[in-house]
Amino acid sequence: QVQLVESGGGLVQPGGSLRLSCAASGSIFSINAMGWYRQAPGKQRELVAAVTNSGSTKYADSVKGRFTISRDNAKNTVDLQMNSLKPEDTAVYYCNADLLNRRFERMDYWGKGSLVTVSS
Repeated sequence: QVQLVESGGGLVQPGGSLRLSCAASGSIFSINAMGWYRQAPGKQRELVAAVTNSGSTKYADSVKGRFTISRDNAKNTVDLQMNSLKPEDTAVYYCNADLLNRRFERMDYWGKGSLVTVSS
């Protein structure tokens, strides 16, 4: 069993900051990459940021310069620091992990989502 648990979502004012965290646990052998996706009302799910185990990162153009993804490989966690938040950042944010479980199966796992609301 592998589980991803997100935390840190909530309500924040425009221009504010929020930090999302995701912890992967269970039958994990190794994690290749972890990332954050989001789905806003009426919009398709999109990649927000991702980081590989080698440290390579990728960001959506809409969040570059405002969001920072970081990963602790030893703890199997990934964080998303979100600064200068805008109302259009409002979405359900999902943690994602591409990993090898202890049965040596390459799998894609998802958290249940954490709601981020940016509003005054």
